[in-house]
Amino acid sequence: MMGVGKSTLGRLAAKRLKVKFIDVDKAIERKERKTIKKIFEENGEKYFRKIEKKITFKILKKKNMVIALGGGAFINKEIREKILRSCISVWLKVDLDKLIKRYKRSDRRPLVNNQKLDNEMKKLYLLRKKIYSLANFKVNCDNMSKTQVVEKILFYYENQST
Repeated sequence: MMGVGKSTLGRLAAKRLKVKFIDVDKAIERKERKTIKKIFEENGEKYFRKIEKKITFKILKKKNMVIALGGGAFINKEIREKILRSCISVWLKVDLDKLIKRYKRSDRRPLVNNQKLDNEMKKLYLLRKKIYSLANFKVNCDNMSKTQVVEKILFYYENQST
């Protein structure tokens, strides 16, 4: 979900694993030469999802790296199936109220209208959590430090085949 800390935690996990880190949203922004929010405003969500899928598939071909997907990427069935077949996926779960507080401090979230933030976030969260639950692993981040979350991710990674 947007705002859970995918980029921060992914970067920390990659550093610990001594592998490359890629943030899909940042890769999209570099390719498009504009922010995700601007892409949504100027081209719409359908265009963004098309670009997201193309770039995500390109990134997924690479090996030995930590990837932070955009909040909606795992919702795409083709992306999700590819990830579940060839990667280890982790759902970073954060309480809805905490996410709403984080969103209120940010103006970078394209799918959230600040006027109706609470209702829109609840709707989006409830819709997405059913799909996020299909990830290989879940880490409830609510009462954990960044270091603890990274430790849990690394534990899952190191014990994936046992």
